[in-house]
Amino acid sequence: MKEFGAATIAQYRQQTASLLLYQAVLNDTVGQTFLSLLEALSTSKGLTNERAQCLTAYGKWFQALANTGKSWGGHLVERMLIADNAFTQAAQRLTMAKLPVPLIAAARHDLNILQNLYGLSPSYVSQCVQTACQLPQAPVVWSLMPEPLPVDLSPDWSAGIDNLVTYYQHQGTGKFGQFRGFRWQQGQLLGITEPDPIRLEDLAAYDGPKDALVKNTEFLLAGFNALNVLLYGSRGAGKSSLVKALLTEYGDRGLRLIEVAKADLYDLPTIVESLRPQPQKFIIFVDDLSFEEDDDAFKALKVVLEGGLTRRPQNVVVYATSNRRHLVREFFADRPRPRDADELKSWDTVQEKLSFSDRFGLTLTFEAADQPMYLDIVHHLAKQVGLDLSLEDLDYRARQWATRHNGRSGRSARQFIDFLSAELALDTEK
Repeated sequence: MKEFGAATIAQYRQQTASLLLYQAVLNDTVGQTFLSLLEALSTSKGLTNERAQCLTAYGKWFQALANTGKSWGGHLVERMLIADNAFTQAAQRLTMAKLPVPLIAAARHDLNILQNLYGLSPSYVSQCVQTACQLPQAPVVWSLMPEPLPVDLSPDWSAGIDNLVTYYQHQGTGKFGQFRGFRWQQGQLLGITEPDPIRLEDLAAYDGPKDALVKNTEFLLAGFNALNVLLYGSRGAGKSSLVKALLTEYGDRGLRLIEVAKADLYDLPTIVESLRPQPQKFIIFVDDLSFEEDDDAFKALKVVLEGGLTRRPQNVVVYATSNRRHLVREFFADRPRPRDADELKSWDTVQEKLSFSDRFGLTLTFEAADQPMYLDIVHHLAKQVGLDLSLEDLDYRARQWATRHNGRSGRSARQFIDFLSAELALDTEK
């Protein structure tokens, strides 16, 4: 058991101040309230106002930890693994043997300090507050079992630095280590805290397009030239779900999904260039893509699909879904007439619009579901959720649902199963 007193607290305070690379670990609310608590404890001489400051500081640290729902050690490790600094950035790109020696030494120094902080028991901190404030009993302790370490660092973190480098190479750092799914909004990448958990095995039918998309994504992850993909077909066929399921399947292997709205397509070249130096693999996902006759946003997408003077990055592809085979709408009035003198190359303009979808290297077609396919999807989903219903009854209800609601599609089948599952569960409770 550590001795209670200002000397030990002062040592922790000195260690936190001497971090060379991982200062950002303590830059969040938990870290800042912890530093404030260390300061209050190390300067307290037992005066009434100083006791109040210690208690207030402890309360803020306790509340900050409670808001995370994690243990002190678990939160500290999480912050360390997503830290964005000179060492973590270099570790993503270089092997251990090629990392600068001073950078490794600084990282080892910080890992020793972070391991000391990881081993700091909240119970010990509570008892320090009790001693400093002369309380009859120690304050309530935020005491949870530490979460398992996602990387093997024990027993000596500084000696386990090789495993940490490997982790950064596979999982990334900063926001790309913290999140797997992103949304481009107002000129910045926003991490999605709860991406759709749909899995590839949740999706029935359309095995051909699914296999082709999975294979192309495997090319991307392996560092080969993957193709940009257009997923074309009827509404509700599961095109968007298939793309999102790739993140669930391959997120652990460094895949990241970035959703870009059609209104933000002008930013695509900027987005792609920002992703080029990153070690992760990125799918830029554009859902329900189509362009009106006077819409120039497709030019920004064209630049990304075709490339320019700058070499196309091997770690970025575009996956787009659409209900249209030709993405730019064409009207009969658009077709040039013999008397049309507005543009000498009018047919070239029409062909450019109609051939825009050809810029995607791979076009996957999702045909409308007929009744056998629709029922196959229903059977697949019903088996997954464990519905206790005869096949005859299930098929009858599924056909009725399709007639009364949104027709036959994968989406309609999912809505039917969700509704039926809730209905049967509610009837069971009555």
